[in-house]
Amino acid sequence: MHKTIFYYNKKELIEEKSEAKEIPMEHYNLWIDIVDPSNEDISTLQKELSINSKALDKIKQKSKKPVVKEIDKNTKFIILLDLKFNDLQHLETTPLYFYVGEKRLVTIHSSKIDLVAKVKTILADRKTILESSVDALYYSIISGFMEDYEQLLTAIELKVFDIEKDAQYRPSRRVLNYLDDLSKQVITLRRHFWDARNVVNYHVNMEKDKDDIKYLQIVYNNINQLIEMIQSYQDTINSTRELFSSSISLQINETMRVLTIFSAIVLPLSLLIGVLGLEGFDLNELHVLPRYLGFLVTVMLVVTIVSLFIFWKKKWIFSYDKELSDKKNKKTSKRDSTEGTV
Repeated sequence: MHKTIFYYNKKELIEEKSEAKEIPMEHYNLWIDIVDPSNEDISTLQKELSINSKALDKIKQKSKKPVVKEIDKNTKFIILLDLKFNDLQHLETTPLYFYVGEKRLVTIHSSKIDLVAKVKTILADRKTILESSVDALYYSIISGFMEDYEQLLTAIELKVFDIEKDAQYRPSRRVLNYLDDLSKQVITLRRHFWDARNVVNYHVNMEKDKDDIKYLQIVYNNINQLIEMIQSYQDTINSTRELFSSSISLQINETMRVLTIFSAIVLPLSLLIGVLGLEGFDLNELHVLPRYLGFLVTVMLVVTIVSLFIFWKKKWIFSYDKELSDKKNKKTSKRDSTEGTV
């Protein structure tokens, strides 16, 4: 177990790596950060810090359900989750436990969360927190975690756009499997965001008379926006699935079109060879060509050319891609001419 103790007021911030010193607490707020405690350490904390036994049971069980529990009028126990993507397919959830009392904040978490560094960054940006109650520090930590949630959505957004291009131009089973994994992660994130919103909503409504609640009012609006955004990403993933199916259908149609055109050209030639080749070739005299061979080759060429010409006139071959390319070149030339005029 690693313990870091902070005493702070509007004049100074004192950091201790060992046990608490004899400091007059009426002039300071206290923040105790505890990292990777064992069950024995947690039991010791119950005696040293007078932490509620039910709250400690939740910590021992490593509960990951975000919740706010009122211990008494001035004391609360809160669970919040730190969310991180390992490879955008595996979401890692790490619980962070808060025990908030009058002029005292206790945080318990694993070493995967560098909370001390995060709080120091927050204090460097918002020095007014040192002048406020311990609730201001607690609310600011929650605000920092909500900002991390927003970064998760940014990673989701970028990957959704990339996978959308792959679904359109390079559809494969890998893309479909990735869409399924991404959809599951989005659904999981949305559930975690709902739980976090419930925690923030509790404070905004139940503690609205506190001066320091201003640190959470904006956070509540932001997390609502995050939930709306993640719902839109879910819709985008669903539409990408439809785009994937359409791309597969287009590929199949293109393949069938090529096979149909090939069959339409080859079948008349096969019929012609069958009719005119009834006499067959003499395998013993291959150097003697049949008298109708020239006529047969001429007819075959004519049939092939006429077939290709008909398919071309119907724009079944050679024309579609060229037409798109011509349109693209025209648009490019118009844009270049407009820029040159300007």
